Amino acid sequence: MFARSLAACLLLAGLPCLGLGPLQSLAQTQTQTQVQTQALALMPPPPLPAESPVAGPRPARVTPRMPSRRIGVWLTNSPSPLYYDAGRIERAVAELAAAGFNTLYPNVWSRGTTFHRSRYAPMEPALAQANPGLDPICRMADAAHRRGLQVIPWFEYGLMEPAGAQVVRDNPEWVLQQRDGSTTMVLHGKPMAWLNPAHPGVRQRFIGLVREIVGRCGLDGIQLDDHFAWPVQFGYDAYTRELYRAQTGLEPPEDFTDRSWMRWRRQQLTALLRELRRALPRPTVISLSPGPFRSAYNLWLQDWELWALGELIDDLVIQNYAYSLAGFAKDLNQPALVKAQGWGLPVEIGILAGFGGRTPAIDVLSDKVRLSFERGHGVIYFYWEGLWGLHAGPEGGPARQAAFGRLHR
Repeated sequence: MFARSLAACLLLAGLPCLGLGPLQSLAQTQTQTQVQTQALALMPPPPLPAESPVAGPRPARVTPRMPSRRIGVWLTNSPSPLYYDAGRIERAVAELAAAGFNTLYPNVWSRGTTFHRSRYAPMEPALAQANPGLDPICRMADAAHRRGLQVIPWFEYGLMEPAGAQVVRDNPEWVLQQRDGSTTMVLHGKPMAWLNPAHPGVRQRFIGLVREIVGRCGLDGIQLDDHFAWPVQFGYDAYTRELYRAQTGLEPPEDFTDRSWMRWRRQQLTALLRELRRALPRPTVISLSPGPFRSAYNLWLQDWELWALGELIDDLVIQNYAYSLAGFAKDLNQPALVKAQGWGLPVEIGILAGFGGRTPAIDVLSDKVRLSFERGHGVIYFYWEGLWGLHAGPEGGPARQAAFGRLHR
């Protein structure tokens, strides 16, 4: 771990640690708000609602140990009926445990909503209508912990919100803008807005939401992905412009790919991650699941190499969704991924198990897993329904389920 810290210091030489400067009234306001944020971080999470399945007596828990090699799967409500049926949740976890999985990554933050009653955001509409007291994440955690599996909730949408979300409408000063003043970009076929990771109000809400989720039912960590980001086109809103002027004496360059402008914005995102690291109790795992380094940095200002070396993350899952085996093998050789094995933290590969019309044959999928194992990586599959569920592929669910069990022995 010392080597990671030393390397991070070398990379950061000459740069302000937090990317925050003590200049003028704006910076003073930030300092005051940071104190408030730190105070919020010390507050206990809200009590569980009475109808939560973990309120009251709980079944005996097998304390999950850190696996020597993670074999995990992302679970989500879309497209899947999993989150809306208690019996289905119990069966799914039992099947995954029997097939050799040791870590579950359930989606807990999607489209600006949660799957529990939260003080920070509304409940996911379909769950609120079907069964608001079900609490699928705590049910899943209970089922997993009884079997010795770890549960690391996946904070899918990160700093991204639907353009029409209440928080966007109520706090326009929190929203990043492009040079032309637009505040949205289309992702997943819908207009999305991005909250500003440099804004104290955004930081306070984000850290509060993560703490609330981690503290609810004995969860083992949190996972951020490629949406914990600052899209490189953004940063021309009034708040960011004023902060940049206060810290540098300059106007933001018109070229959003200007390297110094990119580095400054990356520092703001890193500062938020550092605040989150301090706010979460140890030994909470912070997992990150980005894309390949070049695109992660150049498009989303995610410097996951620096974050790993600086001990801001504990677990790294690199998405490698190449469909062919040859393309998959090529992406395993990306330089940053090869270097990551020497950084002193677990490194897994995110593998496409199946989604829509893109479900690899089980033989190809097995070869990808074996290749990852040979390189010393664990594997995380996207996603649950692509294993042996809705998108099981031509072999059918039972055949694939048996094959995964053999593969993970």
